[in-house]
Amino acid sequence: QVKLVESGGASVQTGGSLKLSCVVYGFEMEYCMGWFRQVPGANREGVAIMAFDGATSYATSVKGRFTVSKDNTKNILLLEMNNLNPEDTAMYYCVAVRRWNCPGGNADAYEHWGQGTQVTVSS
Repeated sequence: QVKLVESGGASVQTGGSLKLSCVVYGFEMEYCMGWFRQVPGANREGVAIMAFDGATSYATSVKGRFTVSKDNTKNILLLEMNNLNPEDTAMYYCVAVRRWNCPGGNADAYEHWGQGTQVTVSS
């Protein structure tokens, strides 16, 4: 059974940094994994995706500020977030799908989701 468990969400001020972690159970991390976020009333947004070969893609709004990485030996997916601003406030979800070609920002294509961790950035 696949289980994704996020942690690391917190309240920070503008310009601050956070590192989110996703512990992965029952899933081969060589497949496509990443992070989405959602605010109430809005669609889910793909933030950072990592393909099987380590290639990454980011939402335009987070490029240069967010970095996705993974530690296969520990089964952990990470999202390092720097220079945070209030527009980054959202629930952040770890996602995974058993595909070699990542479906990008298509949220419906990701078959596994964590429970989410809240990030709040105040001005």
